[in-house]
Amino acid sequence: MLGILAASARAQATPAPKIVVLDPGHGGSNGGTRGHGVHEKRVTLAIANLVATRLRVHGVQVELTRTTDRTLTLRQRMVTAVKVPADLFVSIHANASPTRTQRGYETFVLTPRGVDVDGRALRSDTRTTRPTLDPEIAHMLDDVERGSSQWEAADLAARMQRSLRERRGKDGDRGVRQDSQHVLLGATMPAVLVEVGFLDHPVEGKELATSEVQAQLADAIAEAILDQLAD
Repeated sequence: MLGILAASARAQATPAPKIVVLDPGHGGSNGGTRGHGVHEKRVTLAIANLVATRLRVHGVQVELTRTTDRTLTLRQRMVTAVKVPADLFVSIHANASPTRTQRGYETFVLTPRGVDVDGRALRSDTRTTRPTLDPEIAHMLDDVERGSSQWEAADLAARMQRSLRERRGKDGDRGVRQDSQHVLLGATMPAVLVEVGFLDHPVEGKELATSEVQAQLADAIAEAILDQLAD
């Protein structure tokens, strides 16, 4: 009997693994931008799989919004993260510019409007993670989490830029930006969107298509996530 109680106590003392949802941008009929013979959807999936492998080595539970070349709406991606529920959400993308001359990496967090007005407007199709509570109370608590998680999202975005800068060089640092990125709307956890580089740039685009640079980017993203989870 004492042995059973001791085992139960140890189980209760062991913290649950942190859960990270990685979102490889685009997929299926939505290939995203294209450069140097490769679609964005393939680059993002390759990087996301590499990040997942690195995180799992450290005991992090990782879910991907897609593991194959399939079409998902932006809402489906965030709904997946909310349902899990995730401790962090990271959407991975590659960029493009009209002139094909821009380069560099940047990380986005939601604007205040994106958190408040747009997030609440879209919550009707996002199931709350508190099914035992009164729906109105559950949604109110979700709204509180949406607001409070933005401090951590900004912190994660800053870590992401710092980690990428160490590997990709300071000249490519385009900074942390705010925007109403649709894939981040409705997040009840810290959520960011990282643009790893410009796929249509004559030099950077070729680099993004290589396994060496994809591994480098995965190292940077995984490091930022692990640092954030450790706090």
